[in-house]
Amino acid sequence: VVVLERLPLTANGKLDRKALPAPEGDLQRPYEAPQSDLERQLAAIWSEVLGIERIGRHDNFFDLGGHSLLATRLVGRLRTAFEMEIPLRALFEMRTVADLADYLTAYRWAVDSGESASVEQDVSRTEGVL
Repeated sequence: VVVLERLPLTANGKLDRKALPAPEGDLQRPYEAPQSDLERQLAAIWSEVLGIERIGRHDNFFDLGGHSLLATRLVGRLRTAFEMEIPLRALFEMRTVADLADYLTAYRWAVDSGESASVEQDVSRTEGVL
């Protein structure tokens, strides 16, 4: 917890998250580089969408400043890059590069083997857990 005299605001009067100071202490996992080609591809796309140079495999999209509009943009880029239909809710459930890479691998396998409905059901079972 960091105590502030005032919250930093944007010109529009909204909270300026980028201007918030980092909390003291190491509250996050240490950086771990993406390991597979898929994780590196995902990290590169996240980097473009979020405007952050270095994305680790355990970094949380929303903790890095992602929000619903950026999530929509990210899903569009992922659909284009991987030529597969990726539901927006998948990003809300699989918030890290590593988790999303696992999901995409399972999803692609399921689609290739004709079992995509079971993957969709697995994602929808966790819906609302946020």
